[in-house]
Amino acid sequence: MRPIIRTCAALAALALTATLAACGGERNTGDDGLYNRGRLAIATGNTTGVYYQLGGGYADVISRNVRGYQATAEATGASVENIQRVVRGDSDIAFSLADVAGEAATGKHSFSSPQPIRALARIYDNYVHVIARADAGIRTVADMKGKRVSTGSPKSGTETMALRLLEAAGLDPGTGVKKQALSLPETVQGMKDGTLDAMVWSGGLPTSGITDLMTSMKTKAVFVPLDRELARLGSTYGPIYKSTTIRKNVYGTPGDVSTIAVPNVLIVSAKMPDTLAHDLAKVIFDHQQELIKVHPEAKNIDRAQAPKSEPVVLHPGAKKFYDGA
Repeated sequence: MRPIIRTCAALAALALTATLAACGGERNTGDDGLYNRGRLAIATGNTTGVYYQLGGGYADVISRNVRGYQATAEATGASVENIQRVVRGDSDIAFSLADVAGEAATGKHSFSSPQPIRALARIYDNYVHVIARADAGIRTVADMKGKRVSTGSPKSGTETMALRLLEAAGLDPGTGVKKQALSLPETVQGMKDGTLDAMVWSGGLPTSGITDLMTSMKTKAVFVPLDRELARLGSTYGPIYKSTTIRKNVYGTPGDVSTIAVPNVLIVSAKMPDTLAHDLAKVIFDHQQELIKVHPEAKNIDRAQAPKSEPVVLHPGAKKFYDGA
């Protein structure tokens, strides 16, 4: 009977392990003392966006410099999806727009309750890109009425921003435009093919997909200024949005384009160990020059601004790093 008992015990232990993994137990510290057994997944964004490029660089820096850990960057729909992935335990680190992350932390708008997330760092700003085909007759967001508009990947920060912009312009996002929820590569192709009249994208500068679009279409694509919408967004959502410009040299436009900027943050689970969160924040600044080589937006990650992640609570481990501990 003893061999049978041992076999049953082993099967029971195996079943327990599988159950814990299914419930997110694999994200806890393993027998080797490493969170998630040293495997870190970084949720980024569309493959032609800055999140994906910079996320790949960050994964490489972590793998080479945070002892015991290997990180990989994963293409996703971005902000909302990324936060959901961290909460579920499918990802360990996520890029997100600060407005979306703030709503997750406080349980507003896209989130029915506060989510157990913490911030590693406030990083660079995203710029809202609203672009129309020159032959579509769109010069303001309000002109998009009845037009075919890409609002970005489902559950992305771009989608959140696009819907808010339409509302700020007095349009119903559900009925006022012919809305298409497309990834950036699909959107760029649709603009080139003429199956879209306009698009919204929120990303760093330059975004390679937008560079491709403007290089290919030249004067056949025009940026739509956002002066009119900023005040309405501010009155509804607070001061997180700010006025800025996309300089003409970024995409070769005839002049600077007035637009809206919103910060980005790096998000982790509230369950992440303090030591790991400390090291993940530290490696950004210890190896910032390497990240700048991956994408120039990395130079805009400011250590003085990094801890200013409100309303998302800064992870205690990251706070220790910024406090010099």
